[in-house]
Amino acid sequence: MALDLGLPAGPLTAQLVDIESVSGGEQALADAIEAALERLPHLSVHRDGNALIARTSLGRPERVILAGHIDTVPVAGNVPSRTEQGIVYGCGSSDMKSGVAIQLRLAATVAAPARDVTYVFYDCEEVESARNGLLRLSRAVPDQLAGDFAVLMEPTGGVVEGGCQGTLRAEITVTGQRAHSARSWMGRNAIHDAGPVLGILRDYQPRQPDVDGLAYHEGLNAVGVRGGVASNVIPDECVVTVNYRFAPDRSPEQARAHVEEVFAGWPVTVTDVASGARPGLRSPAAAAFAAAMGGTPRAKLGWTDVARFDALGIPAVNYGPGDPQLAHTPHEHVPLAAVAQCEERMRAWLS
Repeated sequence: MALDLGLPAGPLTAQLVDIESVSGGEQALADAIEAALERLPHLSVHRDGNALIARTSLGRPERVILAGHIDTVPVAGNVPSRTEQGIVYGCGSSDMKSGVAIQLRLAATVAAPARDVTYVFYDCEEVESARNGLLRLSRAVPDQLAGDFAVLMEPTGGVVEGGCQGTLRAEITVTGQRAHSARSWMGRNAIHDAGPVLGILRDYQPRQPDVDGLAYHEGLNAVGVRGGVASNVIPDECVVTVNYRFAPDRSPEQARAHVEEVFAGWPVTVTDVASGARPGLRSPAAAAFAAAMGGTPRAKLGWTDVARFDALGIPAVNYGPGDPQLAHTPHEHVPLAAVAQCEERMRAWLS
């Protein structure tokens, strides 16, 4: 299916939704995006697997990066798209094919921007980090991602969201002693002994720090409990999996130390951790972008790929037309008016 970059970003969003692109199956959409970009003489295009980078080279004093992932979560009966009463419904419409549509429209229609622009379209954002296309590009062609400021087209409801939280997962192991359940007093039930761990989580008071002028809200929660041997055995182990969402004023090492301190009475095994990213709104480029988009910037309460730009030393924010609360839902949708508003604001900023 050929993409029509002459369409406004709203109808173009519908075209993108109609090309199914569940994580790992983005080739058809990547092919369509590549074909559309190759027709634009003011851009140079680089492809790596199902990720693409398109760049202007006008010698401007500032280079900005507009990045968006092209994959979606599994389809839930919501492809192809449908448009009703000014709203586009379909898988990825909010997260984040409407943002990708804006990228494509700007790439096609702003041939001589006031800033040099790098457009990044990448795969496998919705799955494990090791497969992430932006991570792969940052390792394979870091020079292609160089810039002064980056905008990740995540759904934010048209409000600039600065930085992102870090995330840590850990397993808290409670040990007991096995016994026959008919003689339970001869053992020690590890599942019962996990009560204090759950009590700590229930009573935990999360930090709400101010980071560079934005208010973050941390969280430490149980997300899984594993235990049990057989229906007639007193279990000798219970594992509580916790997820700590930490503000970007803490490093992964500090987050690990905090979780270990909270659960000092039990073995703690960290299974996964990813850094957050500070808002970066104090950089001149970021401040100019926030002013151009309007509204009051807020903190991103979640993890996004702005953290990858932060690791490269590039200030980055999240900004897109979709509603993040609709992401990954069967009724995912985005209003055409919201897409058009974001497109026009970003066009004015680039021009």
